[in-house]
Amino acid sequence: MRSLILYGLFYTSLTFGVWTALLFAYFHHSHVSRESNKIQEPSSFLSLGKKEYHQLVRATERTPEQHARDRLLDRDRPRRRRIFPPMSQTKFNFSNPEHLNELSTYGFNSIFSRRLGGMREVPDTRDKKCYHKNYPVHLLTASVIICFHNEEFNALLRTVSSILYLTPPYFLQEIILVDDKSEFDDLQGKLEYHLEVFQRNIKLVRNKRREGLIRSRLIGADSATGDVLVFLDSHCEVNRVWLEPLMAAIAENHHVVVCPVIDVIDTMTLEYRPSPLVRGAFDWNLQFQWDTVFSYEMDGPDGPTKPIRSPAMAGGIFAIHRLYFYEIGQYDKGMELWGGENVEISLRIWMCGGQLFIIPCSRVGHISKKHLENSLAIKKAKLRNSLRVAHVWLDEYKDNFFLQNPSSRHTKYGDISERVELRKRLRCKSFQWYLDSLFPDLEAFMSKEREEIK
Repeated sequence: MRSLILYGLFYTSLTFGVWTALLFAYFHHSHVSRESNKIQEPSSFLSLGKKEYHQLVRATERTPEQHARDRLLDRDRPRRRRIFPPMSQTKFNFSNPEHLNELSTYGFNSIFSRRLGGMREVPDTRDKKCYHKNYPVHLLTASVIICFHNEEFNALLRTVSSILYLTPPYFLQEIILVDDKSEFDDLQGKLEYHLEVFQRNIKLVRNKRREGLIRSRLIGADSATGDVLVFLDSHCEVNRVWLEPLMAAIAENHHVVVCPVIDVIDTMTLEYRPSPLVRGAFDWNLQFQWDTVFSYEMDGPDGPTKPIRSPAMAGGIFAIHRLYFYEIGQYDKGMELWGGENVEISLRIWMCGGQLFIIPCSRVGHISKKHLENSLAIKKAKLRNSLRVAHVWLDEYKDNFFLQNPSSRHTKYGDISERVELRKRLRCKSFQWYLDSLFPDLEAFMSKEREEIK
């Protein structure tokens, strides 16, 4: 009997020991697997802002009235900003061939861009008077169109994530990404994976051949279903309450085309900096440039928040009613790649009965890619496009363009008959009217140049 008890205790202890060992091995394996999965999980922009993303997702379930109430509560609340390491303290190695190659490829510091990742918070650069402006919650809907070709991956993601995070969902009908035949691997399957993570209405259209910015935007517009088309470059970051002022202006007048103030994202440090209030203009080369806004134009109760009449737009970022976009002839399909289309559509808006404004309470940051302008293909396209503008819209003043570009008099620019007919059909005013009403400084500039030549 005693031996049976001993055998029983022995086997009970043995069984307990085996089960303990098995349970320890199981939990240890589970822990290792979880850690391994964390390491193997594809890197996502959400790792930089999960809290913000979950707030964004919850926001889609809220009503416009709730958003409007929150904006009223938020406008006087102290703003807390996430602090990012100062990129300017880290030196870019110009002697490193890899660094220089990436700078040449992307046109800005892609190394710092990868450090920032796909989401960040930028400083609110609006005038304080903008905080107290209220906008209707039941406005039109917007289709945001972003065209890209070989864009740096994180810059593109920051463009998309900033729109989703800072745009009320009841305004945002969709985001349309048009890939103009990109060649980089991370803009293929990796991009599609990240866009799926957003779980929002994002359309990705891939061109079968290189079309250029102008025709890619037309492709995006044809896919749009929102009331308003909002065109953005693929290396932007929108700011707080960026879309509401643009939508409010268009809702009030469908023949108004509006642009935000374009803040500067530094090419090397990627620091986000506010821009002063300026208006768009151009010279007799038909090259866009920024012009001064005089202090008397800011008089009145609205002060620095007052919409600014602008002779021209930069072209990369603007909003237009979708029906009006087609009514005034979209873009000139005879233009190549990009360049000149911004001056052409600006002249067409003003001369054919519309209006063009910069809205100071709307702010969008933008990286300028200066290296692209040195491309031979871009230079050729810009000259061709500018010639089309001169022959269709400048009337007798086109000689001023040729005075700046004497060798271009016999350069081919394609068939413009459709655009000439469009101008007649829309009963557009003369370029002399444009100079007298919008931009008399341009004629004065030409007179000064003639005097210098004499």
